[in-house]
Amino acid sequence: MQSNPTKLIEKHHEMVHSEMMKVVSHVQRKQGEWIINSLMVEGCSVPFKFKRQKSYKDLKGCRVNLTYYPATEKVGGLAFEIMKVVRIKRA
Repeated sequence: MQSNPTKLIEKHHEMVHSEMMKVVSHVQRKQGEWIINSLMVEGCSVPFKFKRQKSYKDLKGCRVNLTYYPATEKVGGLAFEIMKVVRIKRA
């Protein structure tokens, strides 16, 4: 089943959909049974994060379409802003 970003945004108003974002950094790390993916995109200083059961293809230098929402993550007692990705597709 393919998700439609327009339907997601209509249902969840806090979500944002961006297209043709250039990935400048892509890091994957294992955390338990999950692979945590962190992306940095051109023109944005906040990391975009998502998790998968399997490794994802390297996206560095690629253009992607992302559907995401702002969130915070605590690391060492400090809160950091992140973008939680709910849909990612290579453009």
